[in-house]
Amino acid sequence: MIEGSFAVVTLTNPDRRNAQTPALWRALAAVGRDLPGDVRAVLLRAEGASFSAGLDRRMFPGGGGISGESDLVSLAGASDDELDATIASFQEAFTWWRRPDLLTVAAVQGHAVGAGFQLALACDLRVCADDARFSMRETALGLVPDLAGTKPLTDLVGYARALEICVTGRWVSAQEAVSMGMATLAVPREELDGAARDLLAALLAAPRDAVIETKALLAGAAGRSYDEQRAAERAAQARRLRDLAGTGE
Repeated sequence: MIEGSFAVVTLTNPDRRNAQTPALWRALAAVGRDLPGDVRAVLLRAEGASFSAGLDRRMFPGGGGISGESDLVSLAGASDDELDATIASFQEAFTWWRRPDLLTVAAVQGHAVGAGFQLALACDLRVCADDARFSMRETALGLVPDLAGTKPLTDLVGYARALEICVTGRWVSAQEAVSMGMATLAVPREELDGAARDLLAALLAAPRDAVIETKALLAGAAGRSYDEQRAAERAAQARRLRDLAGTGE
């Protein structure tokens, strides 16, 4: 749903705690491809008690399967190239949220488990209800987090904490998520939607091109040396000055 300069993406399967399937991932990837060019920000939210309980259990061995979809056993029987391409297609649902021309906020309540945790991590920022609980359960199931979540998690909390969270599969509370920098704030459940929208409004207050340049500077900072980052700042500022003066390309 488009609301002015931002879009709202809502997970709408509360009866299954917004469990995720390949069909959902295809739909999310299509949302990213089809966003109008004038959309500056996206709010990701979910209906019901939980943000997302992770991969739909019907995909697991003995889960009964989902009509028209390959379960995990079938995926294991694919060739290396086929399996790589399939997982890459799943990841497309999780990657576009970090586009430099967008600001994205996840509003998280209840459980955010596995794929649900990684979907929240896909966004630039997270606002939590005070009942939010995160868990990366893949390793405990003999798998690894493969939906583009390991990089943002490590960037946010550091290698040691990310390793501990992933390998133990323990619950991370909303309050701990805020304290470790994984979430921006935690609010009472009834205030979640309003708090997320207030954050979006604050993010949208600055001029779009300046926000895009700033996001690119910050996103690339970890991979640059101090001097390289200073050079990137100079180049970005030169573009902004020329644009404001009307002399840019």
